[in-house]
Parts: sequence; C-alpha cells; structure tokens
Amino acid sequence: MMQQYLNSAEETEQFGADLFKSLPSKCLIYLYGDLGAGKTTMVRGFLRAAGYNGAVKSPTYTLVEEYTTGGRKIFHFDLYRVADPEELEWIGIRDYFDQDSVCFIEWPDKGKGFLPEPDRVISLKTQGLGRSVTLEHGL
Repeated sequence: MMQQYLNSAEETEQFGADLFKSLPSKCLIYLYGDLGAGKTTMVRGFLRAAGYNGAVKSPTYTLVEEYTTGGRKIFHFDLYRVADPEELEWIGIRDYFDQDSVCFIEWPDKGKGFLPEPDRVISLKTQGLGRSVTLEHGL
C-alpha cells in the first residue's frame, strides 16, 4: 500500500500520469472517493500521459467514457447513478473487461456482484486544500 498527499489538481493529474507509466495495458482499477475528491482529475492525468489531448469529462451521466490513444483503449466508468447492479449486465459491462484495456471504475460498490476483482484500488479523500491518495493492489 502506498499513501501520498497531493497539494493541488496539478499534483493529482501528475499522480495519474505516474500511474500510466506503472500499469500494464490491461488493468482494472477501482476508484473510491466522495464527489469532488479528484477521481476524474486523476484519470485526466493518466489520459494526458497516454497521449490523449481531447476533453476529459466525468461519466456521471453517460456511465462510461471511452478513449483510444496510442493503440490503447481506456474506459472510465462512473456507477454513481446505478440503482441496481444488474443494470451493468444490460450495458454489457463484461465485454469491456474482455478487451485489452485499462478500466477505471468510480463507485465500484454500486456494481457489487457484477464486477471482477480489481488489479488496483485507489482511494482519494479531500484533506485540507488538497487530497490524500492511497494506492493498493487488488482487494
């Protein structure tokens, strides 16, 4: 387990960029943190390091945002609005995991029973003007 304090949004993006350098091309990451804790900011840093220059937005309303850059697929899920984990079966969530891709899942507890075990778990928590981040290997 690794813990770190991030002073700003820029440091949160840098954490995501550093994560890009250390993860395999196929990986499932659970993201924990309250609204506004920096989950999407961290994913933006990951995507920038991967070479993606477009807009990076939270998938709160779309459920999933898909990015392709440098021949890699990256999926960013936000399950905050999922009322029943069975909804994930309807969108074919397992098909995403079968691809050679990196999948970030915000609010993974909402998908309990339909999500595989993660390769990494990242928890972000606002603390003062910054945030603390904890990185763990799978559960």
